[in-house]
Amino acid sequence: MNVPEPVLDLARSARRVAVLTGAGMSAESGVPTFRDAQTGLWENFDATALATPAAWADDPATVWAWYQWRVALVRRVQPNAGHRALTDWARAAHVQIVTQNVDDLHERAGSHEVTHLHGSLFAPRCSRCERAVDLPDPPEDPVARLDPPSCPACGGDGRPGVVWFGEMLPQDPWETATESLREADLLLVVGTSGVVYPAAGLPSLARSHGVPVVQIDPRETDLSDQVDHAWRTTAAVGLPALVDALRIGTDTPR
Repeated sequence: MNVPEPVLDLARSARRVAVLTGAGMSAESGVPTFRDAQTGLWENFDATALATPAAWADDPATVWAWYQWRVALVRRVQPNAGHRALTDWARAAHVQIVTQNVDDLHERAGSHEVTHLHGSLFAPRCSRCERAVDLPDPPEDPVARLDPPSCPACGGDGRPGVVWFGEMLPQDPWETATESLREADLLLVVGTSGVVYPAAGLPSLARSHGVPVVQIDPRETDLSDQVDHAWRTTAAVGLPALVDALRIGTDTPR
């Protein structure tokens, strides 16, 4: 695939690259989007109703069971060529990934600098004292209710390590994300629709600091008018083509 020349020129000159990824990035690996994870046992449940503090307070066993089902879905898939391309690019430039996804595919592809704006399915914490809680293996088959693990420190219930509707984003990931944009030479926006704030405001923030923004997405989105260049392709196609065009070899030093 031919990489658009303006995109290639920006990538060639960038020594510090920020990448904002969304659901489209993981969808190419077979990870269902948030609302598409409602199949089989869960098809009669409203995803947005399960992902709230109120749902957890009302029935933690049901909420925990749904999130464990999502953990199982992610564990069945592998990082795609787009995830791996970002890892390869990091051999030649400083690549900081800021993701809205709650899966671990960037890390499993080998990326080390990954900031999860909306938390992670794989980082549960105590609902009482906030300490990290070990993630148990999910059941092989989905179940309607599953008791959450107990915190070894205080005995409270372990909750999913994600940001629910109605909750504020954690301060540290947000500050890391905004700092990475201010210091970047280029921001890539990959597979995100731009409808969830405050993450959707990051491209405009980058441009306000003079950072060029490139969108990689097969469709026009709510972010398309906030970017300098839009490349209509998918992450698993476009990112490997871009890295190949940069002639980054596997033996290129970091």
